[in-house]
Amino acid sequence: MMEQVELVERVRAYAPHASEDLLNRAYDFSVAAHGSQTRESGDPYYMHPVEVAGILTDMKLDADTIATALLHDTVEDTLATLEQIETQFGADIARLVDGVTKLSLIEMPQTDENRQAENFRKLVLAMSNDIRVLLVKLADRLHNMRTLGFVKSEDKRRRVALETMEIYAPLAERIGMHHMKDELEDLSFSILRSEARESVLSRLEFLREQGSDLVPRITEQLQETLDPVAIRATVVGREKRPYSIWRKMEQDDVTFEQLSDIMAFRIMVEKTEDCYRVLGAVHARYPMVPGRFKDYISTPKRNNYRSLHTTVIGPEQNRVEIQIRTQEMHQIAEYGVAAHWQYKQHTENVDGNQYRWLRELLEILENASNPQEFLEHTKLEMFSDQVFCFTPKGELIAMPRGATPVDFAYAVHTDVGDTCVGARINGRLAPLRSQLRNGDQVEILRSAEPSPSPIWENFVITGKARSAVRRFVRKQQRSQYVELGRAIMKKSLRENNRRITNETMRRALKSLGRKTLEDLYISLGSGDIDKSTVINAIYPDPTVRERAGKILSRMRPRIGSARDRKETVPIRGLMPGVAVHMAGCCHPLPGERIIGILTAGKGVTIHTIDCETLEQFNATPERWLDVSWDASADSDQFHVGRIETVLSNTPGSLSRLTTVIANNHANISNLKITDRSSDFYEFLIDIEVKDLTHLTGIIAALRAEPAINTVERVRG
Repeated sequence: MMEQVELVERVRAYAPHASEDLLNRAYDFSVAAHGSQTRESGDPYYMHPVEVAGILTDMKLDADTIATALLHDTVEDTLATLEQIETQFGADIARLVDGVTKLSLIEMPQTDENRQAENFRKLVLAMSNDIRVLLVKLADRLHNMRTLGFVKSEDKRRRVALETMEIYAPLAERIGMHHMKDELEDLSFSILRSEARESVLSRLEFLREQGSDLVPRITEQLQETLDPVAIRATVVGREKRPYSIWRKMEQDDVTFEQLSDIMAFRIMVEKTEDCYRVLGAVHARYPMVPGRFKDYISTPKRNNYRSLHTTVIGPEQNRVEIQIRTQEMHQIAEYGVAAHWQYKQHTENVDGNQYRWLRELLEILENASNPQEFLEHTKLEMFSDQVFCFTPKGELIAMPRGATPVDFAYAVHTDVGDTCVGARINGRLAPLRSQLRNGDQVEILRSAEPSPSPIWENFVITGKARSAVRRFVRKQQRSQYVELGRAIMKKSLRENNRRITNETMRRALKSLGRKTLEDLYISLGSGDIDKSTVINAIYPDPTVRERAGKILSRMRPRIGSARDRKETVPIRGLMPGVAVHMAGCCHPLPGERIIGILTAGKGVTIHTIDCETLEQFNATPERWLDVSWDASADSDQFHVGRIETVLSNTPGSLSRLTTVIANNHANISNLKITDRSSDFYEFLIDIEVKDLTHLTGIIAALRAEPAINTVERVRG
């Protein structure tokens, strides 16, 4: 364990004016507060905050941050209070300690996943106020991972390791602390995939024993390559870390023996222009592997990482990965925001471009409906390689690889994303689901009003875009639920032939646990509560409930005649949208008689009147809704009709089938072979049609084809 004097001396070595008194008082306070507490290893508990402080001295952080590390567990795990911290160490340190204190659980009972999501949400809020909160938290997690082997519970070890791999390692990378990210990943890897890690290590050792340790030889050759250009440079070589090697094997689906780039070399120079001179010298000596050069100096990563990357064919035909950077770039690459702390005079704000990702996390946090959704989106955001694109004005936008124009629009601004209706990529119109490539110039075409489509959620990949789309959909869903719930309520009151007073409704809302009438409409429209429950709350008299029950039980027989259906719940559009869903068991089409079934959490599911699935709802007549197709719906709207067809196994038969469907202005959305022989093929085909008449016409046209033996409409 680091002694008190050693800790103070380490801080004073890089910060001569740091307060020795502050550090000594924080050390003594921590030791006294933790007293006789011990960790699972049996060591005194106060050794943990001292080791965390030691990790932060490696980053050369200021005395306030070191003091925070010493005190970070006192409020949560001892009798010390935040008020005591503020009195003895000042408001700034108290604020930092408060931000990094182990995050308390929210009131409601939680699963481990809920707890993890809520804690991460709080961590993002805390580090948005002062990035040093995250630095202390990462150092805390690093020491906990180094000592995780002492934890007796295997489930807990795996849970902590998985959380570290999914959250804390990506966070370390996002703030540019690659050295810490690498160690966190390797420590997690040793817990989650211990056998895989040991296998990689043993194979590396075998190569070294066989004389295949090329690192010293290549290092020497690279140094000789640079001598003629008279550039002062330091060459450092190493084997890649076990987790990095294993991940490469998994991603490329190759064995260890098939890997060709298990070595990485770093060349450090004094000036930026020397980086490019070194690059030229290296490429003059060794053939470059096409597509492997990346210039992160002219185009830095979002965490401000800057370096030149190239891969060449080195000695004995080995691929060699080389990074070229200045000493300052190296410090920022290894220690990220901690290095910025040194170079930029301890700036605390998160307004710089390197913190754009953090501002985006905060925006996702505002849009997410719950902590789990926030965690889902931020995992997507933190785990991806990047692609760099430009606005028409030349602004650089960095996004995860695989991003689309919709992701780009939301990366520019939420308003741009909400009003996006199209895109031009490099001057040409392109689908919104197109994947962007490095260097693309993207122009977003916008509408006057916000109109995000629920379909976007199927192809956007950034957390910011996905959370914004969900927010808009929830808003639209709410208004649709209100409209549907109001219609259900109006119909129920009319069937009971009763008027309702404000006092009656107030009592009913209280009984149902709803604050406002709109809340009640939403619950009705979404199916969270049924009509009979509302009737019982409004009319508690037993005779009224009995009459209401009889009315409800007669709902289904009344549906049989189209003439009787004069009053229907208004359903607009009939897209597979937020509050209205088409049943996959019967694939209803306009022109068929239909019925709606209220489903909790989904709204209304539309079935055909003869759907066999309806039998399972006989016991709950209050969920049945008398609905019909909206005659004013958009005639261009398409619905899925399903057919089963048998084709002769002859050349061109499938082509004739698709041609007939296309000539009838329909589109195949899914095609599946269900049976085959030497003579016939049997297909199940989903076709996008306008209505029942459209599908019937297609079936008739298909039956007229000689190569098509049978065509039938099927439901499920």
